[in-house]
Amino acid sequence: MKFFSKLIFFKILRWKISGNRNFAKNSVKKAVIIIAPHTSWHDFYVAVLARSSVNFKSKFIAKKELFFFPINIILKMLGGVPVDRSSKQNKVDQIADMFLEKDEFRVALSPEGTRQRVEKFKTGFYYIAKKANVPIIMFTLNFKSKEILISNPFYTTNDMKADFNFIESFFDGVEGKVKELSFYKN
Repeated sequence: MKFFSKLIFFKILRWKISGNRNFAKNSVKKAVIIIAPHTSWHDFYVAVLARSSVNFKSKFIAKKELFFFPINIILKMLGGVPVDRSSKQNKVDQIADMFLEKDEFRVALSPEGTRQRVEKFKTGFYYIAKKANVPIIMFTLNFKSKEILISNPFYTTNDMKADFNFIESFFDGVEGKVKELSFYKN
């Protein structure tokens, strides 16, 4: 799988990866990974191919309604974890608890929470990282330059405003597949 992922990602699609690639050496056992901008269904396969081509194991969260037969088999093979959005337990607690249950757990989320244009990121990923005491690793999906930029692991502080300023600045101006839906910091 790694060979084919590399072939497709690097040679056929002509994407590149820059920034911190040391995380792939399994030095970071637990992390919240945020990938942005999320503007199209194309984001999914680009992210899965990138993850596979650098041999990085991670999961992604999806609403449980997507996990129906036979799609559920494919989603789980790709690292999908269903989350019950109707559960009384809030989603932050549900996902943070997953970190406590496992020795190794990395989960990828979209900080926008949608493919639509947003003025600011949602806060769920931040609270998950804070509650689980794990770092956030940021991945850009820059369709203009066909580049994924990976940040160093970032731990939340007690200054949420400064943390979000740092996080949103990392993604500011990165062009998604649908340019007009990309995130631009105000």
